Amino acid sequence: MSENKMDRRSFLGTSAKIGVVGMVGGGALLASCAKKDKGPVYIPLRQPDEYYIPELPDKAIDGKPLKAGVIGCGGRGSGAIMNLLDAADGITVTALGDTFADRLNSLKDKLKEQRNQVVPDENCFVGFDAYKKVIDSGVDMVVVATPPVFRPTHFQYATEKGVHSFLEKPIAVDAKGYRLIMATAKQAQAKGLSVVCGTQRHHQRPYVEAFKKIQEGMIGEITGGNVYWNQGMLWYRERQKGWSDMEWMIRDWVNWKWLSGDHIVEQHVHNIDVFNWMFGYKHPIKATAFGSRQRRITGDQYDFFSVDFEYENGIHLHSMCRQIDGCSNNVSEEVHGTKGYWKSADDAIYDLQGNKIWEFDYDAMRAEFKQEDPYVLEHVDWVNHIRKGTVHDEASECGMSSLCGVMGREAAYTGQTIEWDTISASDLDYLPAKLEMGKMDMKSYTVAKPGTGK
Repeated sequence: MSENKMDRRSFLGTSAKIGVVGMVGGGALLASCAKKDKGPVYIPLRQPDEYYIPELPDKAIDGKPLKAGVIGCGGRGSGAIMNLLDAADGITVTALGDTFADRLNSLKDKLKEQRNQVVPDENCFVGFDAYKKVIDSGVDMVVVATPPVFRPTHFQYATEKGVHSFLEKPIAVDAKGYRLIMATAKQAQAKGLSVVCGTQRHHQRPYVEAFKKIQEGMIGEITGGNVYWNQGMLWYRERQKGWSDMEWMIRDWVNWKWLSGDHIVEQHVHNIDVFNWMFGYKHPIKATAFGSRQRRITGDQYDFFSVDFEYENGIHLHSMCRQIDGCSNNVSEEVHGTKGYWKSADDAIYDLQGNKIWEFDYDAMRAEFKQEDPYVLEHVDWVNHIRKGTVHDEASECGMSSLCGVMGREAAYTGQTIEWDTISASDLDYLPAKLEMGKMDMKSYTVAKPGTGK
């Protein structure tokens, strides 16, 4: 087996300051370059009671013991359950499910060796229906970290059974999955469930503090932005002897568009979501894009995308993502306004003349908090909602941002301008009608070619 060693979360840590984050709201976690006695007066975009700010202590509150299950025991599922155990006491992992026994057993051994948690054999399930068995085993909460195409169905079943969900991003790769996510999110709210998604910047202290400043009006009315995820090639898996078409594709899932949604959805959703979040989750009305495949070794995806998202009132977001070795890298976001702009790469806000008027204070954060990992803090927030009995919905937001990625992808694949109303109502459905190990019609998995070629 050949595998590229680049780990996207390691890359994120070095490129976007993921490793140096913490809580907002407990102290003076910012430093302003404006006068501290009589600073400028800003007109807020929204009032404080109109947007959500998470409570992010170092650890979740104590409360009733919770039984957790994991659906998808690969790298992200393994990482997420360890994050959950770091986030709260009183969590017991009682059930595991995966398509492949080797992935399940790897996590099972890791839990025993590193956390002294033994998952009973009778609660370890393998196969395409493993998610049902995990949820039916009596868990209170479930980590859903399967390939993205499966997440809408798994979320729906967990919600039907009254189980709280952590959904790794993205949570939809097509229009049908998006609509299922949005409908299930409403059902989860009605049942009083807490749902948190893997868009961890919502629990990353510099981002949350910047969000507050933007809502308070520090950059004025939002006029547009730029979002980037440009990095080297991700991992891939060469086909091994004895693997069927289906097994190979699932083991190599991050390179196949039906499983991952392509990297504009699977990875770049983070950055698109940041702009949508800062903008108050007003979805774009249309997208025009281009992209291409130049270097990829397996799968049927593109290597890069460039998208112009147009929102109401002529506001534009430029979205750029690339996965090619040997090119310049950039993982960041910018939001522009009538009075200034925010750059996530600097954790700072500037006025229109380029003067820094605010920046996040890391020293103050570290003096007050110990936990700096947003991948842990998102689980702190999740457990706090569960133990307090408060409803929380991140699925609707992440679902919208996931469909933005789908819209940009389809605009690039087809060469056409794609409208939100068209893509959200389309019959686009990537999930195969029959899920079983065996042969696939591999000729149908081809790289998209926009235009006529004439």
